[in-house]
Amino acid sequence: MSVTLEEGKPNTQTQNEEIKKVSGLGVRHVQIALLFSLLAIAYAQRVTLSVAIVAMLDETASPNPDIPTFKWKTKSVILSSFFWGYICLQIFAGQIGKKYGTKWIAFIAMFINATACVVIPPVAEYIGSYGVMACRMIQGLSQGFFFPSVHNILGQWAPSDERSVLGTIAFAGPSLGTIVSILITGAICSSWSGWPLAFYLFGALGYAWMLAWVLLAANTPASHPKISKEEREYIQKSLSVNENDEISETPWKSIFTSVPVWAFIVAMFGQNWGYSTLLTEIPSYVKSIMNVDIAHNSVLSAAPYLASFILSFVFGAISDFIINHEYVTRENARKLFNTIGTVVPSIALVTLGFLDENQLSLSVTMLVIAVGVNAACFAGFQINPVDLSPKFSGVLMGIGNGSSNTFSIIAPLLVQFVVADDETNKKLWRIIFITAACIYTASDIFYVIFASGKVQYWNDLEQVAKTDKKKEKLHEEALNSK
Repeated sequence: MSVTLEEGKPNTQTQNEEIKKVSGLGVRHVQIALLFSLLAIAYAQRVTLSVAIVAMLDETASPNPDIPTFKWKTKSVILSSFFWGYICLQIFAGQIGKKYGTKWIAFIAMFINATACVVIPPVAEYIGSYGVMACRMIQGLSQGFFFPSVHNILGQWAPSDERSVLGTIAFAGPSLGTIVSILITGAICSSWSGWPLAFYLFGALGYAWMLAWVLLAANTPASHPKISKEEREYIQKSLSVNENDEISETPWKSIFTSVPVWAFIVAMFGQNWGYSTLLTEIPSYVKSIMNVDIAHNSVLSAAPYLASFILSFVFGAISDFIINHEYVTRENARKLFNTIGTVVPSIALVTLGFLDENQLSLSVTMLVIAVGVNAACFAGFQINPVDLSPKFSGVLMGIGNGSSNTFSIIAPLLVQFVVADDETNKKLWRIIFITAACIYTASDIFYVIFASGKVQYWNDLEQVAKTDKKKEKLHEEALNSK
């Protein structure tokens, strides 16, 4: 693969050392493509049940009378079961990935996840809803390794002046996976093959990804056998990485007492509440309120995620452009895009809650805005852990994503509690949308006040030690002066 060199801007993190930027496609872009496909397949597997469960509970969904259907009464509980496992191992995932490398950990996680997806149809038929919940919990446990792995790789492979673009490309994977899953699962569920085929198909995609990952992925630029010297040095100098750097002990105390880290965590709390509400409940909302059958349901349900997929690239490119041209600081760019990605969807959700049932076109527009513009958050809080600490970004993502996904459990359960008795009551859905809008907005306000775009001192353990000694010295001086 040939590349050309062009002069890049000095990077303050390398103390104004000249960095030669490697233009054109490189090995780093292959890593991002693998991360993109990882998240796309993961979300396709995650979303399949959100669509398929409508057909699993509807005897008329498929023309094939041999396709099994069920009379389960705990739909939202089944949908939330994924997150029972998802929240458990994320901090561990970020830590173990940093210590031992991400490559084989992500491989094993995908194998477990894909296998749990493939066995859902026979488990549903022979064991029932509890068996499906167990499979989904296993999928959640394994997928809990994915986002920390993505951040660990980004922390090693994404140069600072390309971070927003490369990050948002990777984070666009869930939108594409959601689109593909909704459209294909909807079509399969209404076909003669029926809903089981969807789980077999997306499970098989997971196995295919594993092959590509083994052949093309690497934990760091230094460990990739085919990367050019120019590209490796460009990435390492941009991130202030030394090939001889030893694996650092995680500065837990500094992380948990860092206000910018808490700003990221709170932002993720709001994101997970709002996004999980939309992700798990849009198919049910479209069917119950808009009275659209399963075949058309999939098209309408996918439209918001198509907007998210497209806009994620737009927001990422704009973010890097205004940062690299110094129109705004990295910190202010993160805050700006996070606000766009939460406040605009909040307005759309509140509007949606007050629209009449027969205003189908306007309702779909509000759903498109609510989900699509939320993609701005990819250039906001989502990429922020890599800003704060390239070395420990996977750990930060594990902390934030693991803890905040408790909201991903609570949000569907709130839907179950509020609308279970009458899913056709628009006033009850209004409560769901207004609640999500309020949580979105409150989390953004906290983020805007306390977030940072600078590398934190504890990213370098030597700096942590110096800071601790300085604090001890100041404390001793204060005591001696009394």
